[in-house]
Amino acid sequence: MQEPIIAVERLRKVYRVPVREKGLLPSMKALIQPVYNNVTAVDNINFQIDRGEIVGFIGPNGAGKTTTLKMLSGLLYPTEGNTRVAGYIPYERQRDYLKTISMVMGNKSQLIPSITVMDSFYITKEIYQISSEDFKARLEELSDLLEIEDLLNKLPRNLSLGERAKCEFAAALLYRPDILFLDEPTLGMDVSIQIRLRKFIKDYNKKYGTTIILTSHYMEDITSLCSRTIFINKGKLMYDGSLEELSRKLSPYKLIKATFKEELQEVSALLPKDSTITERNGLTYIFRVNKEEISETAGVLLRSNLIIDLTIENPSIEAVIDKAYQEGV
Repeated sequence: MQEPIIAVERLRKVYRVPVREKGLLPSMKALIQPVYNNVTAVDNINFQIDRGEIVGFIGPNGAGKTTTLKMLSGLLYPTEGNTRVAGYIPYERQRDYLKTISMVMGNKSQLIPSITVMDSFYITKEIYQISSEDFKARLEELSDLLEIEDLLNKLPRNLSLGERAKCEFAAALLYRPDILFLDEPTLGMDVSIQIRLRKFIKDYNKKYGTTIILTSHYMEDITSLCSRTIFINKGKLMYDGSLEELSRKLSPYKLIKATFKEELQEVSALLPKDSTITERNGLTYIFRVNKEEISETAGVLLRSNLIIDLTIENPSIEAVIDKAYQEGV
């Protein structure tokens, strides 16, 4: 049986945060006798990820997602617990380990703003000791995939957000890491760029088997790329599985969209007692119906001879995730 490429056991991170009251005197006192609060950012989480998986790491702001990625990449030292990534202990930051991973953060840049994109790539080449032959071949491939050939001789500060993001991806992948941590990689981008980057990530994973952990508040990033989702809230792991299973757990209902031939006095008479009308537009209604009653309800509506059109839909994944944020799993 293949060993997981990422193994996390009882991982915990606690920050000591100084407490300071308002005013000059309390501030002076805090210099002599500082008082701290312990804030738990990640609280005893466990999971494993197999080689080649794309895993969505989701949760509300402050849930502990970025803190977890920073511990997996070795940027932060855990308070408790064990982590092994590609056989390495991340916080030891061994040279071979750093060549194995890469991290792209939507609000951080690894390109040097005062030199051209190409010069930043040359620096990456030297840091990671990429041979000239491999560098040329990889740069050509990434330039074609990301369409950045015209950007290589420009300064990063003169690029648009989408252009800079594509160059960031190229810089992160030049040395062909086995593991890629993506923290809000499409943050603030227009829809067109988001779609292109999703396709690039999917194609790159398929071609090279790169293991990817992705955090994003854009649910389209998660639904289009990730076969598995880890949901974290207030530092605790709440769910680990498929989005479809999460939807089944949190949404015991489906939506029936029905268009009637004419105005009806008592539409609710055709529905089970616990069903509700969630939306209406003229003669078109959307009903929320328990999954156990969906077939019977659809049959009643169709046999009534009052229907022009009828469709059955699942609730949107955004609604499911919002419920998870509000109520937990």
